[in-house]
Amino acid sequence: MTGRDSVSVPAPAARPQNVRSPGPPTAPDPIDQAILAELAADGRRPNNAIAEKVGIAPSTCLARIRALRESGVIRGVHADVDPAAVGRPLQAMIAVRVQAGSRDHLVDFADRIRTRPEVRSVFFLAGADDFLVHVAVADAGALRDFVVEQLSGHGEVALTETNLIFEHLRGAGLPD
Repeated sequence: MTGRDSVSVPAPAARPQNVRSPGPPTAPDPIDQAILAELAADGRRPNNAIAEKVGIAPSTCLARIRALRESGVIRGVHADVDPAAVGRPLQAMIAVRVQAGSRDHLVDFADRIRTRPEVRSVFFLAGADDFLVHVAVADAGALRDFVVEQLSGHGEVALTETNLIFEHLRGAGLPD
């Protein structure tokens, strides 16, 4: 979000009554859900535009956004960068199964792999596979090198299965 009505503006001294106080994340109410939907559509949308769309005062909207951040409901705002535009047009999802004797190293594996420049996301799974790793690379050779050197080349990895991504469509909504 940008502009003078952004989240970085100090909060008013008195918190309006219809604003949640910071605390553990709870299920967002309908107003918070509407705010979250607006932010999910465009994280840079000015506060006053969100307030107008949702039908609340800008000061109330700003306080609610701040409370959503402080409570952990809003974890961050990120740029959605097109991998092809930065020289990484080939994307894949790689299922990774860790050796049974390496289960106590799952966190270490995830921490190591998520710092790789090829990695867009790491998902820790229940089921047969332990992780799903979303990567974006320059070409098939770079994908092969990543799988062989960063995954299969490590003793804790028992199995990998690579699936190429033909197209990635971002979801449009939030759960009710």
